[in-house]
Amino acid sequence: MQMTKILFVIPLVLMTSAASAQTPQERQKGHDACSRDVSRYCRAHMQSGDQIVLACLKQNRAKISKGCQQMLASHGQ
Repeated sequence: MQMTKILFVIPLVLMTSAASAQTPQERQKGHDACSRDVSRYCRAHMQSGDQIVLACLKQNRAKISKGCQQMLASHGQ
């Protein structure tokens, strides 16, 4: 059940933070890049909404994976 929520949250976080529309491949890359980081550092915030999860990732930027850092940066975060 928890993994299903992660699979749903990551694409939404990146979609809401992107300036332009994303392709399904871009959303999948965002999920792949950040899913472990959300699970590890932001699990408690997953029910709080996409913007809260995004804020959590940004707050933990020094701890999250390089791939997730790059994904956030590529979306202007």
